[in-house]
Amino acid sequence: MNKDSALDYIQNNSIIGVKGGLQRPDFLEIWMVVVQNRVFARSWGLAKRSWYNTFLENPIGEIQCGKTIYSIKALIPQDINDLTEEINEAYLTKYNTGHNIPYSQGIIQEKHVARTMEFVILD
Repeated sequence: MNKDSALDYIQNNSIIGVKGGLQRPDFLEIWMVVVQNRVFARSWGLAKRSWYNTFLENPIGEIQCGKTIYSIKALIPQDINDLTEEINEAYLTKYNTGHNIPYSQGIIQEKHVARTMEFVILD
């Protein structure tokens, strides 16, 4: 199944490609985590022209896991408040070495938590 392969890749790789909308020519490499068999990402850059804001305008896009590309729909999860601590822990656990540590500590701060998005893999 597509979703299982994507979840496995995301769990075992640090950088995942994302493309917001269908107009962008290239994938942007970002951090993603899996929590409760769901894919989450947080925007690090708070710029107006970001993948996060692009998805707010148009929720359709793609993620790239190695050589495989998956169509996705991005959304702000209804249960985000219930999941925030688990997502924080997933970031701290996955990105816990070397130069990643300051960023993993940063991405669990409120300004980034407020920009949490779920990517639903479309089969």
